[in-house]
Amino acid sequence: MEEIKRWFGQAEKDFDTAKYNLNGEKTEAGIFFLQQSAEKALKALYIKKYKKLLKVHDLVLLARKINAPKKILNFCQELSPAYHYTRYPDIPLINDLGNMPDKFVNYTEEILKWVKKNI
Repeated sequence: MEEIKRWFGQAEKDFDTAKYNLNGEKTEAGIFFLQQSAEKALKALYIKKYKKLLKVHDLVLLARKINAPKKILNFCQELSPAYHYTRYPDIPLINDLGNMPDKFVNYTEEILKWVKKNI
């Protein structure tokens, strides 16, 4: 149970870090931490279910393994690529982020709420 709390606690910290970066107009960092927040929350629930850690960055795979509902899977599908395009300069970042940061904040918040309810 302690490991689950640590993972979910870090997910919440990453969510706060994401919002801080987004408010400071550090959009790529903010989006990266949103993806990380969702990943760590999903891993907390995975650990609860399987008693071990799955070391992957694919949010969709994690969500499927823990039988997340379709809505959560859809959020994960949009958030998952952020791990790569916010970290690696050879992967093109979407030039016009538009309302993506706000949308991703909402997606991550929904994922955190769902995970918290299920752990």
